[in-house]
Amino acid sequence: PPLSPPTAEHTAAFHQPPAAFAAPAPAAGQPGDPYSSPWAAFPPPTPPKKRRSGLLVAIAAATLIAGGIGGGVGYLVADGDGEPASVASDLGSESVARPPDSVAGIADAALPSVVTIEAGNGAEGSTGTGFVYDEQGHIMTNNHVVASAANGGNLTVTFSDGENYDAEVVGRAEGYDVAVIRITDLEGRDLAPLPMGDSDAVAVGDATIAIGAPFGLSGTVTTGIISAMDRPVASSDGQGGSASYMNALQTDASINPGNSGGPLLDGDGAVIGVNSAIQSTASMGGEAGSIGLGFAIPINQAERVAQDLIDGGEPIYPIIGASVESGGQVTNGAQIVESTNDGSEPVVAGGPAAEAGLQPGDVITRFGDRVIDSGPTLISQIWTYQPGDSVDITYQRDGQERTTTLVLGERMGDQ
Repeated sequence: PPLSPPTAEHTAAFHQPPAAFAAPAPAAGQPGDPYSSPWAAFPPPTPPKKRRSGLLVAIAAATLIAGGIGGGVGYLVADGDGEPASVASDLGSESVARPPDSVAGIADAALPSVVTIEAGNGAEGSTGTGFVYDEQGHIMTNNHVVASAANGGNLTVTFSDGENYDAEVVGRAEGYDVAVIRITDLEGRDLAPLPMGDSDAVAVGDATIAIGAPFGLSGTVTTGIISAMDRPVASSDGQGGSASYMNALQTDASINPGNSGGPLLDGDGAVIGVNSAIQSTASMGGEAGSIGLGFAIPINQAERVAQDLIDGGEPIYPIIGASVESGGQVTNGAQIVESTNDGSEPVVAGGPAAEAGLQPGDVITRFGDRVIDSGPTLISQIWTYQPGDSVDITYQRDGQERTTTLVLGERMGDQ
């Protein structure tokens, strides 16, 4: 059954994503919140800030329906009391041998390459997870884990052996919720990057292993399966940042606040996703925590974004150059708005949508091979492509179904 939306006191506005992203845009005269109450977030705590565990919680609205199409909005979860200590697990000096292809064997090989991240700027901070991306000290994680340290804040990473190192932000992608940080001085430490898998090759029912620091408990390993593929999820940190979108892998492996940015591994120990969001009963008055609905950014997308950040320091987004309705509820498609409240053009002149013949009021119902039921679903799908890709689009105009081909444009950086 549909979940109830958060109560009014739990709501907080998000920034409106840029129109050029084909992001949801409010109609003229409406507030700039791209998500109404079913897509709301807890407001930030008032200073002095408590440290927040770095996990976005995806609130599934009534759009999570049979057939596997839906979405959600996330928020950072406030800790219960005080600053959470990053509690390292005791791996033991004499570990018992296990087959390398067992869960224990995979965990034993991966744990030395998973780190707990502490980020802060004096007023607020967060605890999350990351994993070794290369031998040069680059660590992949979520943007919302390190955002508080992006502008001169403090950033440290702690390995499973308890050794900690200072780090710096290399690049952040708010829209993708991916970030890369770098250990500033390895002090002779040799790093073992986790092997990258192929998220396009996974199937529902495949085994999954999640590693992270839920509630500060570093080195926690949980298992599950791929529960669903291509789950559209929209999320926000609730702190005024732009919304992020993913065409997520859904897993029932236990994921909790603090797991954000950690690896989701397959049965061979390869990374297939970056754990980023959960559906939680917190929206219904319960405590935030795993209920078996976790969402991970597919590694094929996350790795592409991470490499862009390492190469140029900025994310690269595919765009269609149009603004669509912001409602998170399932509808008959993603409608291009007739007008926007900031006076910008709903369809950018000379942009990809305009060149493809799309107009304000058109309702996009299919993008490539994916049925589109809402604005967030459309954006999640757009961001699985790359600039320059040609995509067949089906849309409705004046009650008539039409088709066109659109060549995706490019935008660099977040705004």
